[in-house]
Amino acid sequence: MCSTKNIGSKCRSSITAFRLIVLIFMTAIAQAQPVDGNTYKLTLAEAVQFAKTQNKLVQAACMEESAAEEDRKDAYNAALPAITANGSYQRFTDLTLFTHGLSHSTTGPRKPTPNGATLGVDALFNIYSGGKQRALQSEQRSKLQLARLNAMDQSGNVALQTAHQYLELLRLNDLQKLILDQLNRAQTRLNNINTLYKNQKVTKSDVLRAEVLLSNVQLSLQENENDLTITNQKLDVLLNVPDTVQISPVDSAAMPKPAVSALLPFVEAAGVTNYSVQKATESIELQKARLKGIESSNKPSIGFYTAYGLNYPNYLFFPPVNQAYAIGFVGLKAQYSISSLYHNKSKLAAGKLRVKELEVQQQAYNDNVRTEAHSWYIKYAEALTRIEVNERSVEQAQVNYRIVNTKYLNQLSLLTDLLDADNLYQESRFNLIKAQTNALNIYYSILYISGNL
Repeated sequence: MCSTKNIGSKCRSSITAFRLIVLIFMTAIAQAQPVDGNTYKLTLAEAVQFAKTQNKLVQAACMEESAAEEDRKDAYNAALPAITANGSYQRFTDLTLFTHGLSHSTTGPRKPTPNGATLGVDALFNIYSGGKQRALQSEQRSKLQLARLNAMDQSGNVALQTAHQYLELLRLNDLQKLILDQLNRAQTRLNNINTLYKNQKVTKSDVLRAEVLLSNVQLSLQENENDLTITNQKLDVLLNVPDTVQISPVDSAAMPKPAVSALLPFVEAAGVTNYSVQKATESIELQKARLKGIESSNKPSIGFYTAYGLNYPNYLFFPPVNQAYAIGFVGLKAQYSISSLYHNKSKLAAGKLRVKELEVQQQAYNDNVRTEAHSWYIKYAEALTRIEVNERSVEQAQVNYRIVNTKYLNQLSLLTDLLDADNLYQESRFNLIKAQTNALNIYYSILYISGNL
């Protein structure tokens, strides 16, 4: 992220952090063991951290934050005196005087000289303007904070998408192993059935069914390989790396998962720390600053102004004198717009209504976030329980498959029973991987909705 409390050091810190992360990522790539020359190992934490800085949408959000910072500086610079330097030179034509309408005229040189010139400097400093300047500064501070929150939100959103895609890639990789294992079982089973068929212990239908199942497994393998390619490309886009880069997950679906109790503080604080709620809160402050700007129009303004200049010729005397002179002045300028009393009446009413509207929206965001966070919390506890159940199911399904397979080879069960046992074993292992990745997806969703990703 490119946002810190210290605005002046924010960008320098973000650039340093970005370079460090890029260096770490490139070092990891250099040290990785490439599978085919363009495949690199990456952990889930590394992928998430890299995407939070390298992703194009995050970079664009950081640029907008930097632009908002410049706008804030401009608002503070507006309080400085407005100083203007000016100069001019004129060369006048002869003067033509008309009498009796336009029928008679006389021409002569312009007195005291046909030349004229001015050179000077003036300054205006705002002393009091009803709080308009402070309101403008507060407005720009709120806009900067909103831009910072947008950048954080964009970074968190990209991190969440990266985690989802990484876990999907992880699921598909594990599924690839399961399918290859199933393919090996199907091939072995077909060989065994062919042997039994040659010994006239099974019918031709068993051979055909085994061949059909083998073809289906091969098709599933091809489908999974295509899904792997698509998911890898999506992950490349999120990481902002070339599409030719193949990411090989280092983590596994069975990686340790936080306890349910460890996520409770995130869930309880989500109603305050959520990015949408924070942006709604800052939007209220922004509207209040705008309301103060409108109210300032109903108040007088006082300014200090001064000027000093060199003029030629001298028109301070009559008749004018062909000479240059220098003169300056200082003074105070007070102004009050009486029409603001009725011009700003509806603007003030609209501004106050918008503040109330934003406050209601903030409450709605808070309610929705708290509900969603608690929903994810309940689902996470459910996901951990599902993992335990599926782990037992895998063990039971594996034992069941071995028993049925032995029975079939001894002609004590039907091929249908063996295929059902194989499918049950395969499905139970797939469900375990799915439950493990779903739990991690929910975990990252809780981190994002609580504003901690």
